[in-house]
This record gives sequence, C-alpha cells and structure tokens, in this order.
Amino acid sequence: MYEKMNEQIASYGVVPVVVLNDTKDALPLAKALVEGGLACAEVTFRTDAAEESIRIMTEAYPDMMVGAGTVLTVDQIERAVKAGAKFIVSPGFDPEIVDYCIEKGIPVYPGTVTPTEVAMAVKRDLKVCKFFPAAQFGGLDTIKALAAPYTMVKFMPTGGVSLKNLRDYLSCDKIAACGGTWMVKGNLIAEGRFDEIRQMTADAVAIVKEMRG
Repeated sequence: MYEKMNEQIASYGVVPVVVLNDTKDALPLAKALVEGGLACAEVTFRTDAAEESIRIMTEAYPDMMVGAGTVLTVDQIERAVKAGAKFIVSPGFDPEIVDYCIEKGIPVYPGTVTPTEVAMAVKRDLKVCKFFPAAQFGGLDTIKALAAPYTMVKFMPTGGVSLKNLRDYLSCDKIAACGGTWMVKGNLIAEGRFDEIRQMTADAVAIVKEMRG
C-alpha cells in the first residue's frame, strides 16, 4: 500500500495542501481539483472542519487521493483514517506517529529537514519524506545535499513552493512531488472562487506534464 501511494503521489507531481475552515467548501473544492487534473489533496488538521471535510471529499470522490496533514497525535490519525484519509502527513518527525502508521499499514510522510531526521526515516524504510518548511530550510539546495548520502529517499517539499519555482523543484530527480498551497489559498476558498482554483490546478498539471512527460 505504501509503495503504491508513493507511485500515485509521484504521478501527480503536486499535492494541494488545503486548509478548510468550513465543511461547505469541501465538495466544491474537491470538484475543482479533480476537474483541474489533480484528484488528490492533503487536508490539514489545523481546523475543526478537517475531519468532516475529508469524509465529504472521499465519499463524493472515492478514487480521490485524500490525506490528512499537520497530524500531531495518534488520535488525529485514527479520526482521519476513519473519515477516509488514505495517507498521513506530519510537519516533523514524531516517532510515535510514524511507528503507529507503519504498524497499522497507513502510508505516512513525516517532515524531515536534517540528516538525523532522514536517518530515522531510512531506518524505518520510508522512501518519501516531507521537507517542511522548504523555503526556510534552504529549499532545493538542502534537499540535494540531504539526498547525496541518503540516495534511497525522495522528498515532498512544502512551504514556499509556487508556480514560479515548480519547474526548478520538479527538475530534480529526488523530488517525489511538491506540496502546493498557491492554488488553494484561504481567500480563494472563502470567496468561492473555485473556477480560479480549477484553472490554477490545471496550470500546475501542465507544468508537471512538461517536466515529467
């Protein structure tokens, strides 16, 4: 299941990172992403609407690859998976969260920005790690430096990735996919500008196809 999820994430090239404050926005957002060409999303557990939003999105689009992000506790993992989340993302490397997911067979992508954290991931045979916050920790230069000794690991940079630098990130073979917030900004969702979200999603998909064929 983990390897299959890695392949799916890599096939999309971009995983929209979503903060939903109101569950009413979950369905139109999912529709905009799917129609834009990205049937995937990381719904962050930063809001009370996250759990129900995951349930709404996965029930409406069963084939959509919806995961839970900003997961900080085992309780959140259990709630997210029960709601339909297919993978878990944490901002840092929390051994309790990572080991629980591995034990339960849940694909997990912990945050790593140091050799020590990547080493802990390698020890657990994780092949893809989140790199967050990417811009503040050196972006692509740091990823390349980390990948040099840890050749078996690929990264999912999130934080500071945009349409402007997406090509740069995707040009590196150590990038599995990029976590993106620019096409799902809070104001766009709150104002119901789902047509714009769909178009920006399609623009991102076009760059992925350009870079990866």
